[in-house]
Amino acid sequence: MTPRSHRAWVLALTSIASLMVALDTLIVTVALTTIRDDLGATLEELEWTVNAYNLSLAVLLMTGSALGERYGRRRLFAAGLVAFTVASAACALAPGVGWLIAARVAQGAGAALLMPLSLAILSAAYPPERRGRAMGVFMGVTGLSVVGGPLLGGAITEGVSWEWIFWLNVPLGLLVLPFVLTRIEESRGAGTGLDLPGLALGTAAAFGLVWGLVRGNVAGWGSAEVVASLVLGALLLVAFVTWERRAQEPMLPLEFFRSRAFSAGNATGFLLTASLFGTLFVIAQFLQIGLGRSPFEAGLRLVPWTGCLMVVAPLAGALVDRLGERPFLVGGLLLQAGGFGWIALVAEPGMAYGPLVAPLVISGIGIAMAIPATQNSVVGAVPPHMIGKGAGTNTMLRQLGGVFGVAVLVAVFAGWGGYESPRAFTDGFVAALAGASVLAVLGAAAGLLIPRRRPAATAAAAATGERPQEVVRS
Repeated sequence: MTPRSHRAWVLALTSIASLMVALDTLIVTVALTTIRDDLGATLEELEWTVNAYNLSLAVLLMTGSALGERYGRRRLFAAGLVAFTVASAACALAPGVGWLIAARVAQGAGAALLMPLSLAILSAAYPPERRGRAMGVFMGVTGLSVVGGPLLGGAITEGVSWEWIFWLNVPLGLLVLPFVLTRIEESRGAGTGLDLPGLALGTAAAFGLVWGLVRGNVAGWGSAEVVASLVLGALLLVAFVTWERRAQEPMLPLEFFRSRAFSAGNATGFLLTASLFGTLFVIAQFLQIGLGRSPFEAGLRLVPWTGCLMVVAPLAGALVDRLGERPFLVGGLLLQAGGFGWIALVAEPGMAYGPLVAPLVISGIGIAMAIPATQNSVVGAVPPHMIGKGAGTNTMLRQLGGVFGVAVLVAVFAGWGGYESPRAFTDGFVAALAGASVLAVLGAAAGLLIPRRRPAATAAAAATGERPQEVVRS
């Protein structure tokens, strides 16, 4: 156990690292319009500046966790911090969009070490009776990225330059690294195998499918390139599933999916994040291109939406324990769908901001209701000693959902609009928001498949160490 004098350091250092990772998921969204102008990026290239980071993070997440468990959490955490910091500098120095995309891949790889190992190091440092409070502080600091990401990104892009959204990570990384090496005790988990064939197949499958979706509008949906990419991605996905069924220590434990709560919870989380990330990609640009706002003004106008996550999510999380996940999943996703659909109905070039506030708040409340319920459903469906893998699987699939959502909704945007004028952009934006609403409705439908829990039985199961799904009823 970590000495008491070092626990506060552990909490501070892991929280800062997690905040850096979460910020870089969101902070770039407000800068996309400026990056497009400065680097002459196409819509497809802009999409990859977001998806390169998310895809790299998603597919390497479980491997990053396994490396830390085997070779030392502090050692790999420090390596991830160095990789993330160096890659951030490479992003800031990018002379062209190709360089920027490559550096974002490296950033995602560093983040894939930082994200899971932050939680593992923090859990190992605190005794069970003090762990909940530490986790609350950790999640609170990480949650600041939701509100602060677009706002900070807009302020930096407008006040300095877009490169500084990446330079910001460099002094933070250099400041934190010496304390990571001196204030965090080394720890390891149970021997964990590295599923390298699974990693290779999963990465290739995800890349093939995303490449096909990204290139569809450019090369043509019936072109040999797009058809071959989608077919190859699908075949590799089948090969990945086949391998994971045979692997002794699979990256993605398929036996978890026999639980309806686990499967439906992950499907809901995937679609929720797909709808959310796809919307994030276009809405900040709509506020700038469609409504003529500056980057900072765009970030400020997203606060009613993102702020709901900070306020509502803790309340929803507490109620989920008492009432079960299904009402919050279904209700939250329907609110998300309704809010996005409302925006699609009222969006016009040059419109006033006021009519957007109510649907932004409604969708924000819905997302904040659903997120803790998806996590609770998934983690509660696995045995206590497998919670780490269950949570890692959920995080990986949510990140992949974000990649999928950006690819699909940008394809919809490109099919209906473009950057030629505010009207053209708004036409594409409306179509994309309608698509985001459909994804959220599909997520709500998946949520209906989650078993209805009996709170008393669930509490008894937790006390006896039984699997929660053994005490559910449809």
